[in-house]
Amino acid sequence: MERRYERLPYEQYFLDTSQNYNHTERAVCPLEYETVSYPCRGTLRRLLGLRHEVDYAFRYDPERDVIQIHFQKTTGFMDWIANFEFAANYYDAISFEDRPLQLRVHRGWAEMYLAAKRQVRAQWQLLHEAHPTAETEIIGWSLGSGQAILCAQDLNYNFGLRSRLITYGSVKPFRARAGEAELLARYLGSVCASCENFADHNDIVGYMPPFRGCTDIRRVWVSSRKRSLLRLMQPRRYHTHYDDPALYRELPER
Repeated sequence: MERRYERLPYEQYFLDTSQNYNHTERAVCPLEYETVSYPCRGTLRRLLGLRHEVDYAFRYDPERDVIQIHFQKTTGFMDWIANFEFAANYYDAISFEDRPLQLRVHRGWAEMYLAAKRQVRAQWQLLHEAHPTAETEIIGWSLGSGQAILCAQDLNYNFGLRSRLITYGSVKPFRARAGEAELLARYLGSVCASCENFADHNDIVGYMPPFRGCTDIRRVWVSSRKRSLLRLMQPRRYHTHYDDPALYRELPER
């Protein structure tokens, strides 16, 4: 008999992937992040020897028969440089609904995921071969949300995987070309079995990049307070409280 997928409480995923940032509860299992380093763009940065890093972790949950991929949040100065490389570069060209669709992605986050994609694919394949019935959960917070969304699209496109995507303080890595916004939204909506990209109404990170055409897979707005400009200027509070179970109590079961 096929095992039914069982989701953890949403706040638990945040606790796990945030390494318990707020020290409120205990993680299910400590994560050991792997790091891929890659050189910065630009002649000056290369001459200075500056490099970026992307951090990810895999684990298998035998009780639920689930493969998890976690992507780490912004952790240093070079990650902030990547965050602010807003230009949307060509990423891939695909066909969807019998129409050509050119994917464009925030340059900093795209380069980050592309640096690690071979290792991510290889490790997922090994775990999938060992546990062929397992579901795959892809999880990220902040910068890690962008990596998680790109990973979900990548594994779907290359392996047909429809993962369970769960992100927090979620950003919008994809940017549609003129006239393709609805097509891109439908495509991104097709790549996951389920998807919750959580963002608080007062979390300014959830509005990044702040440009027309930028989109994610499925945004779920959550909030304990009405949006205000003053609260948007408090990311330390509203970008880090996704371990609060109250944020998810009114959400319908999926």
